[in-house]
Amino acid sequence: MRGAKRAAEKARPVSGFAQSPRGTLMASPIMTPIAAKKNRGFDPHTFLVTIGEGRNLLTVLKNQSIYAQGDQADAVFYVQNGKVRLTVVSKVGKEATIGILNEGSFFGEGALAGQIVRMGSAAAMTDCELLRVDKKAMITALHREHAFSDMFVAYLLARNIRYEEDLVDQLFNSSEKRLARVLLLLAHFGKEGIPEAVVPKISQETLAEMIGTTRSRVSFFMNRFRKLGFIDYSGGLDGGLQVHSSLLNVVLHD
Repeated sequence: MRGAKRAAEKARPVSGFAQSPRGTLMASPIMTPIAAKKNRGFDPHTFLVTIGEGRNLLTVLKNQSIYAQGDQADAVFYVQNGKVRLTVVSKVGKEATIGILNEGSFFGEGALAGQIVRMGSAAAMTDCELLRVDKKAMITALHREHAFSDMFVAYLLARNIRYEEDLVDQLFNSSEKRLARVLLLLAHFGKEGIPEAVVPKISQETLAEMIGTTRSRVSFFMNRFRKLGFIDYSGGLDGGLQVHSSLLNVVLHD
């Protein structure tokens, strides 16, 4: 009985995705605030809007810039509604997408770690409602409210793990697997096992930047996924992209 129990534990999926035959752990599909699970009595929304001076509620329209690379790093942002795209531009002018953030995400926290200027840019992918908290007010809030501090640290640790998984993905997986993984992440697969529309529609150029390949390769794989029934366009090419759980087979297949 003990041997069977150990075997069952080894076979259990890790972090929402299963373990590949090569031993590489696939990424957790959901980047939700961990404190929502650990501190059920603590509401970060309520706390953040009651900080007092040094915070502002912002409405940012789709495609508008929130801050640009090289701007002064003097505040932290919290996404209340919408999606935010983080990018960075190299010295030769090449742009790369380094993250897409959803509701409940922080960004711009480099201001708390000594960054004087922004190392990348942030823009609204949809109409967004953001909370902007000045650096001084954020530091005060973290010292004053331990539950909020715990939540913030847990979020940063979870995102650091995600970045490490992204690196492993780039080093060891094919571009087809990387694209499948990104689509599953964007669709929040694993949350309830139900596919969600990827809103807004993300261009193939952006997907190519995220997985480190060309737009033509992304187009090839997207067409292949659609023909195999892994994805479909619910409202034509301009509609929401539906990602089905069967796409996970691409990630787990060796």
